[in-house]
Amino acid sequence: MIFVDSNVPMYIVGTPHPNQDRAAALVDEIIDSGEALITSVEVYQEILHRYTSIRRPQSINDAFNVIDGLVGAVLSYKMTEIRAARALLATVPGLSARDALHVAVMRTVDCSRVFSFDAGFDSCPGIERIS
Repeated sequence: MIFVDSNVPMYIVGTPHPNQDRAAALVDEIIDSGEALITSVEVYQEILHRYTSIRRPQSINDAFNVIDGLVGAVLSYKMTEIRAARALLATVPGLSARDALHVAVMRTVDCSRVFSFDAGFDSCPGIERIS
């Protein structure tokens, strides 16, 4: 099982970027491997926030379509995960608040791999980043 981070669909549908081709190639590889892909509602919120903040609301649908086509499950979170994220932030230097929340959600389903170009995940014990 692999958690898909928000930067994957955003690189795929975004303006030209060095990670764009790599993201698309990895999507193909992961799909071919038959691995289950998951994400969370927070990833969708990150897409909404990013494209609204850079005044590209038309890209929201494109990014949503990519992630909708990739994942088989969209996880939610409650205060348990918020508190787990808080604990991670207190013990894992370099982990952002959003990444801590992703890790907390991932751990609720025993997921230890994340498809992301965000190196912040590398500091989190037990998490393997695919990029």
